Amino acid sequence: MLVGTHAILRAIEPSDLEQLRHWRNDPALRRNFREYREISSADQLRWYDSVGIDNPSSRMFAITDLAGTLLGACGLCYIDWMRRSADFSIYLGGCYLDDAVAPSAARTLSEYAFRELGLHRLWAEVYEFDQLKSAFLTATGFCLDGTLRDAHFCDGRWWNSLMFSKIITTI
Repeated sequence: MLVGTHAILRAIEPSDLEQLRHWRNDPALRRNFREYREISSADQLRWYDSVGIDNPSSRMFAITDLAGTLLGACGLCYIDWMRRSADFSIYLGGCYLDDAVAPSAARTLSEYAFRELGLHRLWAEVYEFDQLKSAFLTATGFCLDGTLRDAHFCDGRWWNSLMFSKIITTI
C-alpha cells in the first residue's frame, strides 16, 4: 500500500473489478482510453489476471480516498526495465480527474516509480481532445514531448495524440 496526502494506492482486489469495469465502460470516460470497446466481465477478469504480481511489465493500483472508498485506478504499464521507463496511467471513476485525489495519486505513483522501482522516465499518451488530462499531466510535472498526427479516430474524425513525459531529476 502506498499512502499519499489525499489518496491511497493499494492492490486491486477482485471485489473492485465490477466497479472499475463500470467506469471503464462509461462512454464519457472510455473515449479517453486506448481500449475503445466496451469491456465484458470476462475481459475485465482476463485483464486482472494479466496484470498480477507475476507480470514484470506492469504495476496497477486501485485509488482510494483516505477512508478507503474506491475512486479509480492507476498504474505503470509497458515497463521497460532496460530503458527504465513506463507508461503512466490514471483515472478516477465519477470525475475522471479532480483537484485533490488525482494529483496525490499521481505524485505517489511517480515517487514509487522513481524511488522504489528505479525508473528514469514516465510517459503518457493523451488524445488532443482530452484537455483536462493534458492540463493535469502538465500540472503534475510532465512535459509535452511531441505530437503524433491523426493517431486516434473518435467521434467521426481523426485526432492527434500528445506524448508527455516526466523524467526524474534527482535520486
